[in-house]
Amino acid sequence: MIGLEIHCQLTKLESKLFCTCKANYRSFEPNTNICPVCMGMPGTLPRLNKKAVEKATMIAMALNCKTPQKLGFFRKNYFYPDLPKNYQITQLNLYGPTSIGEQGKVSVEGKDIRIRRIQLEEDPGRLIYEGASEKTAITLVDYNRAGTPLVEIVTEPDFDNPRQVRIFLNVLSDLLENLDVADPSLEGAMRADANVSIEGGNRVEVKNIGSFHDLEKAIHFELTRQSSLKERAIEIAQETRHWDDKRKITISSRSKEEDQDYRYILEGDIPWVLMNEKSLEIWRKNMPESISSKKERYVTKYSIPAQVADVLSSDKFYSDLFEQAHNESNAKEIANLITTDLMGLVDTREKREQSKLTPQHLSDLVSMINSGKVTRSSAKNALQEIIKSGKSVSEIISTTGLAKISDESEIEKIIEQVINEEKTAVTQAKENPQTINYLVGKVMQKTKGKADPTITLNIFKKKLGI
Repeated sequence: MIGLEIHCQLTKLESKLFCTCKANYRSFEPNTNICPVCMGMPGTLPRLNKKAVEKATMIAMALNCKTPQKLGFFRKNYFYPDLPKNYQITQLNLYGPTSIGEQGKVSVEGKDIRIRRIQLEEDPGRLIYEGASEKTAITLVDYNRAGTPLVEIVTEPDFDNPRQVRIFLNVLSDLLENLDVADPSLEGAMRADANVSIEGGNRVEVKNIGSFHDLEKAIHFELTRQSSLKERAIEIAQETRHWDDKRKITISSRSKEEDQDYRYILEGDIPWVLMNEKSLEIWRKNMPESISSKKERYVTKYSIPAQVADVLSSDKFYSDLFEQAHNESNAKEIANLITTDLMGLVDTREKREQSKLTPQHLSDLVSMINSGKVTRSSAKNALQEIIKSGKSVSEIISTTGLAKISDESEIEKIIEQVINEEKTAVTQAKENPQTINYLVGKVMQKTKGKADPTITLNIFKKKLGI
C-alpha cells in the first residue's frame, strides 16, 4: 500500500499565513524575514490570511473535494529546532470535517486516486547542515520560512506502484501551476513524503526526499526492503525513515508518531471560520480553466493533435503564450511552433526568465512562415535570436539574412553543386525516388535552411528525371 502526504507552499501570496512577513522568503538574508508573530513570541496573536483560505479552497475544488461549512485550526505540539513556537498551527478533522477539503479524487491513467483531506497550515523554518564530517557537523536554523502558507494534501493508499506516484505528482504540479496558486519548481515549494506498507507489515513513512524522481526510487527501495524482511520473518517496525540520497537507501530516523502523540488542542487565538456559500461560488467562478478543458478546446476548436494539445495545456507558461498569440487562423501553427521549437530553447526556469520573447513575436513569426517569407528551419533560427534580443521578427529576418531563398536560378546553382558532390545519392534517388529527400536536405544545409523546399524538390525531380 502506498499513500502520499504532499506539502505545497502557496508561493503566489504576498504574506505569511498569520502575519504580514513576506511569503516569498527566498530573497532574504537568513533570519531577516521574521516578526514576533511568526516567531511565536509571548503575547502575540495570529491573524488568518484570507487570501490563503481562498487559494487553498480553490485547490480543494480542483481536486474534487468537499468543502466544509466551517474551518478549525489546531495546535500540533512537538519540539523541533525549526519550529519557533514549539507547536504548529494546522488543521485536523477532530470535530467533524473542518479542514479545507476532504473526499476528493484525481484520475491518473484511468485510475482514481482518492484525496483523504486537504489542510491549511504554516510551514516550519529551515534547517541547514554544515560541516565536513560528523565530528565537525553543525546545524543552522533559518526562520525566514516559518509561517509560510502551506497546503498539505493527504491521499488514500491507492497507488499501485512507484511509477504511478511520480505521474500523479506531475499531474498535481501542473494543476497547482495552472491554478496560479503556486510555483512548484521553486526550491522547497512542493515536497512529498510517502507512507509505504506491504500486507502483514506496519506502515513506514519515508521523508527527506528532494525530487519526484527520488521519491519513486525511495518507494521502490522501501517496498523491496519490507518484502525482504517479511521473507525472513522479521517484524517490519512502524517508523519514520529518511531517504539517503548518496547511498540511495532509506535509513531509520525515529518511531512513527500517532495523532495522540502531538497533543492536538483547538487554537484559541483563531476563531472558527464560517465558509460563506456566496464566497465559495465567487471563488469557483474565478478559477482558471482546467487543464483537461484546455486540452479538449485545443483539439475540438483548433484541430490541434491530441498529443500536442496535451503538452501545451499542461504547462502554464506555454499555454499562456499560446492564448495570447493565437487567433482562429494561426492556432495550429502557433501550437506547433511552441511545442516543436520553443520548448527546446527555453527549457529551464532561468531561460524562461531571461527570454525576451513576446506573444506578438510568435504571431508575427507564424505570419512570416505562412506568407512564404521564411522557411520553417529559418523560423527556428529567428526564434533563437528573438529570445536573446527581443527585436522584431522583421528586423531579425532582414539583418540576419534568414529570408527564404525563392530564386530558382540561385537554388539551381546550389543543386548542381550537390549533384556533383553526392553522385551515389543521385544514383539511388533515380532508382528509388523516396531517397531524394536526402539531397534536398543537403541543399538546406548549404543554405542554412533558407532554400524554398518545394522549389528545391521540383528542380531535383526535373534534373533527375523522376
